[in-house]
Amino acid sequence: MKKVLVLGAGGQIARWVIEMLAARDDAKLTLFLRHARKLKNAPKNSQVIQGDVLHKDQLNPAIAGQDIVYANLTGTDIDRQAKAIVDAMSEAGVKRLIFVASLGIYDEVPGKFGEWNRRQIGAYLPPFRKAADAIEASGLDYTILRPAWLTDNDEIDYETTERDEPFKGTEVSRKSIADLIGKLIDSPKRSTGGNLGVNKPNTDGDKPSFM
Repeated sequence: MKKVLVLGAGGQIARWVIEMLAARDDAKLTLFLRHARKLKNAPKNSQVIQGDVLHKDQLNPAIAGQDIVYANLTGTDIDRQAKAIVDAMSEAGVKRLIFVASLGIYDEVPGKFGEWNRRQIGAYLPPFRKAADAIEASGLDYTILRPAWLTDNDEIDYETTERDEPFKGTEVSRKSIADLIGKLIDSPKRSTGGNLGVNKPNTDGDKPSFM
């Protein structure tokens, strides 16, 4: 039985992950989010905790005893959130972390799309970079994911790039990211220490098709 803590359980990618794990009898989910009312029809193999990762008295008890922590958070304080997660996991002796960050934090997006991406979200990237740096220095068994621009397409179609490789493509579906997260949960040693860009193949261009 894998015990999985989902931080940011109300998010759109997280909801796909929860749906994929909902019917399984080999997974026990703890769904952690700021506003529990946003989570409709929590699965039977889950418990819901309303809390804020920056509140140690709420986060630390949720992390204790887990096998895997999957964090899908955002905000200008994402670096502080990441540090809180790292500290709580280290204190609890929980090692496996799957953390969704952002493309562009290493200036790894090439060409005109890279220029466009910097114009759109460049101001928001420094805290995500600090978050990734903290996780990489943590000693945890982490995997960091850097998705392309996200779509709601009901499809699973993606490829990955490494931290030191140019980013590929411009977009990817949330369902695809959730599929990769599900695979990492199923095989906890997969991509340990990995920092992966994730995109839909053959979506290269100056910007995502829906923009």
